Amino acid sequence: LHKMLRAVSQFRPFIRTMALTYEKYPFLKELGIEAVNPGCYNGKWCGSGPVLTSMNPATGEAIAQVNSCTVEEYEETIVAMEAAKNEWMMTPGPRRGEIVRQIGVALREKVEALGKLVSLEMGKINPEGVGEVQEAIDICDLAVGLSRSIAGQVLQSERPGHMLLETWNPLGMVGIISAFNFPCAVAFWNIAISLICGNVSVWKGASSVCLTTMACAKICADVFEANGLPGAIASTIVGPGSTVGDKLITDERLKLVSFTGSTKVGRHVSETVHSHFGRTILELGGNNAVICMPDADLELVLRGCLFGAVGTAGQRCTSLRRLFLHESVYDKMVERFVKAYATIPIGDPLEKGTLCGPVHNPAAVKEYLDGVAAIKAEGGKILCGGNKIDRPGNYVEPCIAAIDPRAEIVKTELFVPILYVFKFKTIDEVIALNNGVPQGLSSAMFTKDLGNVCRWIGPLGSDCGLVNVNAGTSGAEIGGAFGGEKDTGGGRESGSDAWKQYMRRSTCTINYSAEMPLAQGIVFE
Repeated sequence: LHKMLRAVSQFRPFIRTMALTYEKYPFLKELGIEAVNPGCYNGKWCGSGPVLTSMNPATGEAIAQVNSCTVEEYEETIVAMEAAKNEWMMTPGPRRGEIVRQIGVALREKVEALGKLVSLEMGKINPEGVGEVQEAIDICDLAVGLSRSIAGQVLQSERPGHMLLETWNPLGMVGIISAFNFPCAVAFWNIAISLICGNVSVWKGASSVCLTTMACAKICADVFEANGLPGAIASTIVGPGSTVGDKLITDERLKLVSFTGSTKVGRHVSETVHSHFGRTILELGGNNAVICMPDADLELVLRGCLFGAVGTAGQRCTSLRRLFLHESVYDKMVERFVKAYATIPIGDPLEKGTLCGPVHNPAAVKEYLDGVAAIKAEGGKILCGGNKIDRPGNYVEPCIAAIDPRAEIVKTELFVPILYVFKFKTIDEVIALNNGVPQGLSSAMFTKDLGNVCRWIGPLGSDCGLVNVNAGTSGAEIGGAFGGEKDTGGGRESGSDAWKQYMRRSTCTINYSAEMPLAQGIVFE
């Protein structure tokens, strides 16, 4: 008893500090976030696992806590989803769309508060935090329209008295695992589309952004409860990957797992899920490049690349990592970039005027410093930045480095604000360099030459999933399918026909005649 009391007395100062930090941010209460929160929603709120403490990357202070989901609570969640599955699958598509529309409305009502929470907990600047919530709203709008327009097709049968149809039906139950860098938008890319397709889902948000996960879960829960529907249709959990995360990817009851994260973990997810013939949507690493041709609008290049490289402190999967400058403009553009980097306001992401906040955690600071050391070791030259900033929080200087484009460090995605600059001579050379890394997410070419454009987007051009012209690598719109090739995983989320991954296709032959002709003219009598 004496030891327990001593332990509690030692813990009290931390509790007081955490509570005071929580009280700093009134928008947390607007979102229903308390100092301590349940970390599992499956129609009811629970959470009796290890305590997760959300840390403010701008100050290093604790914000609030979440009681994570246990393996037993995960199983309760899956059982609740199974109980709700048939009702939701049989709900008409437009009615499912109406529920998603209401989720979009609820997000609109909380856009400012939720945007601030994203900034507070993840570290991206407030305009980006609000923009991320707007992205969630936009995908809800897209899903509402899609709920009335998912269509099969009638095909021409070769047999008289027969019809050949394609129909689409829900998969049933899906799992969603999202990353820290987009704690709101990426979840809704999947949840909104999956819901209108007729699936029930369980979403596991990243532990380090557990407050944003719970705030989003509360928004969805309120809508389902207000409509008298089982909340388990859109279940949410947070917890360690080694426990509930492992349960999710090995669970054969989940017919699809959508995973956003690193290539290393994504490879494990893929091998595990496909071992029981489940489906995956993998959104993994990016090593994105911009090519600046000699005829490019250099002002556009500068503006597009600054946001791509420095936005979100280099922690977007579409962040610009590699900048290829034609030899005729290389010196001029490098000088402009170095000068521009010197003017970027770095600071608290919630403060107006800040353009670059902190990286997400101390591990990212270490990755940054180790990356700078590796660049130097491989003969690279730091043109600006390269240091940790001496202040509370996880701040580093956005960095530009000149290095051989074939250096080993260049092939590795560093998820921090480090930009490599290279010189090139010909379009053939630079396309080969763009494609010469394991990742294949986003790419862009700045040019006014139509021949360059057609070459770039054609079969011998960029091998990435996102291939832009006169626009940066970041800022994909939800109307198009989002994802990449090679080590990026091959998955597609969000718009276009990405919905097909959340459904099963049936090819149906209907014989409305009194005869039994066989395909290919086979006679069997």
